[in-house]
Amino acid sequence: MFPPPGGAAFLLQYTDPIPCSLKNLTFRYMSAAGNDLFYSRLPVNEISLSELFMEEHLFFNIPPNWHILITDVKKSTMAVAEGLHETVNLVATGCIVAVLNIAYRENLTVPFFFGGDGATFIVPPAILKDSTKALLLHQQNTEHNFKLTLRVGHVPVEDVYGHGHSLSISKLKTSGLFSIPVVLGDGLSYAEKIIKGEDYLLDPPAITDEELDLSGMQCRWDKIKPPENYDEVVSLLVIAREGVKQAAAFKKVIDQLDKIYGDPGKRTPITISKLKLKATLKKIGTEMRARLGGYKPLYLVKTWMTTLLGSLYFRTKPGKNYLVQLVEMSDTLVIDGKINTVISGTVKQREQLEAALDELEQQGDIRYGLYVSKESVMSCYVRRMDQNHIHFVDGSEGGYTKAAGVLKKKFVLP
Repeated sequence: MFPPPGGAAFLLQYTDPIPCSLKNLTFRYMSAAGNDLFYSRLPVNEISLSELFMEEHLFFNIPPNWHILITDVKKSTMAVAEGLHETVNLVATGCIVAVLNIAYRENLTVPFFFGGDGATFIVPPAILKDSTKALLLHQQNTEHNFKLTLRVGHVPVEDVYGHGHSLSISKLKTSGLFSIPVVLGDGLSYAEKIIKGEDYLLDPPAITDEELDLSGMQCRWDKIKPPENYDEVVSLLVIAREGVKQAAAFKKVIDQLDKIYGDPGKRTPITISKLKLKATLKKIGTEMRARLGGYKPLYLVKTWMTTLLGSLYFRTKPGKNYLVQLVEMSDTLVIDGKINTVISGTVKQREQLEAALDELEQQGDIRYGLYVSKESVMSCYVRRMDQNHIHFVDGSEGGYTKAAGVLKKKFVLP
């Protein structure tokens, strides 16, 4: 999603059209087995998402020796109903932080996808073992501190291909500071079904003195109201129907979002004027237990004091710059073989969107789930305050989880 410090040399960003000969050479090189820098070296496309969906040559097959890592909170719908939606989000954020800290140490970038109640990664062999171990340690901490079960599993990309499923990826620049992975194919969905199966289980890690590294994880923002003149926050999930060309179906959805809400900058649920720090000991304590695995009085007091002083920092020039970057680097759009997005707008706009999506659904192009809330919630990964941070957004009350529940009901025959 963003290169680690010192890793920018491995991220080639093309702003001019790529010559055909170079495209072919790049494809052959990127498809080579054992290429741990595959994702780092993907060209960054500076076109609209709608345009990207129509450019098949800008998508590359994931190397078969890479692995899909998937985590999710089991029975997350029940946990959200019990008021634990922010804790569920924090556990999902911890998964991403754990893996990204490992990738950072290896000077690698890897594609990852925030899902509200879990996260998905596509990782090279070089960090598979350490990433899996870290996620299993996070699983143990989650069970101990929050009595939530975090599923963890991995499926080799080679197995995905071997069972006739597809998995291709591109990289899209969504702001001056931020790019996202865009995945087409049903490979991640196939892996998710395996990992969520009753018979799937990874062995727990051996007990060691090694600590889980969740440095950089933060969760100190209050619920965020929609921008001025907007009424609500919409969490939306969309999948293409079986037998329908996925990219074409997704393009129709994105075209409707652009038509009804305007460009992505106009529908973001995050604005600086609505950001407010929440320095309660309860909120910081939840972050502390997720990050450190237990109660640490010194951390609690230090973090509480730092958060109280945060409002003063955000009045300084570096603080104001950070807030501008925060809005740009908010992860409100995830394309992992389905569309996952959190947007903000008016009731009238949402009604127009539902009418358009209903029509696409009736035509047999898509299925969708949508949930409306009055606020969004955000958790953060901050390695440094100067461009090395990312912010994970969900609708309040478990927006993504609630939207997924609506979508699942559409697969149940009456």
